[in-house]
Amino acid sequence: MDETNPEQIDRILQQLADAFGGQLRSPVLRTPADVGLDYEDVSFPATDGTALEGWYIPAAGSGEVVIANHPMGFTRSGLPADTEPWKSIWSSSGNDFAVDLMPDYRILHDAGYNVLAYDLRNHGLSAAANGGIASSGIYEARDVIGSVQYIRNRPDTRRMPIGLFSRCLGCSATFAAMTQDPRAFAGVRCLVGPQPVTMKTIMTRRMGILGVPATAIDEFERRLVMRTGIPFARRVPQEWAKGVLVPAFLYQVRDDVLTVPEDVQAMFDNIPVADKKLQWITGTTRRWDGYLEFQRRPEPVLAWFAQHMS
Repeated sequence: MDETNPEQIDRILQQLADAFGGQLRSPVLRTPADVGLDYEDVSFPATDGTALEGWYIPAAGSGEVVIANHPMGFTRSGLPADTEPWKSIWSSSGNDFAVDLMPDYRILHDAGYNVLAYDLRNHGLSAAANGGIASSGIYEARDVIGSVQYIRNRPDTRRMPIGLFSRCLGCSATFAAMTQDPRAFAGVRCLVGPQPVTMKTIMTRRMGILGVPATAIDEFERRLVMRTGIPFARRVPQEWAKGVLVPAFLYQVRDDVLTVPEDVQAMFDNIPVADKKLQWITGTTRRWDGYLEFQRRPEPVLAWFAQHMS
């Protein structure tokens, strides 16, 4: 693309801003039954009453629960990025292949954990809220707290230790939730956070891949604010990371074309607990490989849960 073509730049900037003003929902294409798991369809409220849809996957004899959410644009089942329109959206970054999260739940189940997997607001089958906008974790934080409250309100899980498996947007939302209401996480044992990301960073990188100069980031932010009312300065997972008070294990594709290592490193450095770990994934530039890391090499995450949940 010719970077000097104003019409193309204008169109791309508006498309990117519009994507945050009204998110494209991807479908929930699979269920735990596809990997041989019994499950219960559940619905529970976020703290503002937004109805969230999910699955509760029991593990016989287990006394521990892992709560899992998902990246932006995904659902609890993953993302069909090998299919239009998602293929066209993500092909420029090399991420035009499907991500199926069902194996994650099978691995957690077989390791002895009950699992709650849910769709964040404005995703999957959960309700629309806040005008359908993407807030980078500000409003999605209410979903994270709601998921913890749901487990604590179920008669069969209320006394179980909880671990959080919060992916990408879901991780940023967890940071935000712990900052907004730290008391809601009293007794949560640990967090595993694959690939949290700062919006300004990922959008600058996406713009570059699409042929838009970095100098256009201010114009993108102006359009973003006009669509959502939320500037970059309020979308700050590095700051929210200072509210994380549980043992935290983050991992990230080091050479991810959609971000830079310093982004996650800053979040990790700001987590104010001694018991924390940062793992880099190497040998790829594809962000989606980070979402598949657990099912490819589950041992580090399982070891983290085993250390902190029992």
